[in-house]
Amino acid sequence: MDLAVGAIFEGKVTGITKFGAFVALPEGKSGMVHISEVASSFVNDIKDFLTEGQMVKVKVIGIDQAGRINLSIKKAQQPQEEAAQGQPQRRAPRPRSAPRPAQPRDPATMTFEDKLKLFMADSESRMADIKHNNDRKSGSRRRR
Repeated sequence: MDLAVGAIFEGKVTGITKFGAFVALPEGKSGMVHISEVASSFVNDIKDFLTEGQMVKVKVIGIDQAGRINLSIKKAQQPQEEAAQGQPQRRAPRPRSAPRPAQPRDPATMTFEDKLKLFMADSESRMADIKHNNDRKSGSRRRR
């Protein structure tokens, strides 16, 4: 079995850490799936997605000079999803004059732009509150 970058294998999860999971590959080799390569959505806790002993399909995305094998679960699944749909999924550009939908609150369904807008609105609101409180404190003192 050829362990080359781009090869896809079926492996068994042998260990889980806070930064990734170790997967046993054929011929007694093992590699690591970094937490950022587990799923296409944000992964806060890897144990929500993987369990020890689980069989997973992984793609070799790199082999460093020390012989460590870097793996990806999400990249192993992408070609199958695209082939099933016929073409890669692309979003059509939204017209600028169209009203924006209400902000979704579920982080799994939010796009990066939605998360950024929500963060910026929250940040601006907090900064305005801080400025308001500081102005009020400095202006309300009486001088003798």
